[in-house]
Amino acid sequence: MKDRSDQPGLPLPTPRKQGPFAALRSSFLAGLVVIAPIGITVWLIWTLTGWIDSWVLPMVPYRFRPEHYIGINLRGVGVVFFLLFTVVIGWLAKGYVGRSLLRLGEQIVDRMPIVRSIYGGLKQIAETVLSEKEARFDRACLIEYPRRGLWAVGFVAGPAKGEVGRQVPGDMMAVFLPTTPNPTSGFLLFIPESDVHFLNMTVEDAAKLIISAGLVYPGRPDLSLQENIDGKSTVS
Repeated sequence: MKDRSDQPGLPLPTPRKQGPFAALRSSFLAGLVVIAPIGITVWLIWTLTGWIDSWVLPMVPYRFRPEHYIGINLRGVGVVFFLLFTVVIGWLAKGYVGRSLLRLGEQIVDRMPIVRSIYGGLKQIAETVLSEKEARFDRACLIEYPRRGLWAVGFVAGPAKGEVGRQVPGDMMAVFLPTTPNPTSGFLLFIPESDVHFLNMTVEDAAKLIISAGLVYPGRPDLSLQENIDGKSTVS
């Protein structure tokens, strides 16, 4: 089909003017794009601080609260008390007396059948996630899941260790495959290292991609999916 601009004597098509309702709708959507992230972020922070206050403030004596002196219930005071309390506990846990008390408490908990399993699992998770010595989930990757030809974004936890590493032949990688839109749940998969294709995007960018259900593609636009699969995009 020929372009009408190449034919002499034919008028060029004029762009359709936007009506007042369409312009109003466009402005509303543009404003919503700006307001929604800010409003949701403020609401989450406000709700989280209120939830922490509701747990912490009842355990703080009234004479130590600001409303005892100024008569105003300030939101976020419980968060401040929680942070100070956590810092003090961490400082005490590093000392000899704190370590001795902690070992004594763990020995008592270890004698409780159900409690020791819950405490031991939570402690191991906390030490793994909050450890300052070794980074976790520092690489995003692509794996073929749930079958060949279908690709999923995952987070590399590291090489398989312990009994899993001894039982499974070859070099295996532990990959956490999160679900959409909640990346805190998912599947733990042990995959041959040759089948793990590392991505150049950060873990934060991969999380955005997962949470948005594929609507947000952060990272470098000059790298295609096929380049990542072929291994041209690697983590330095």
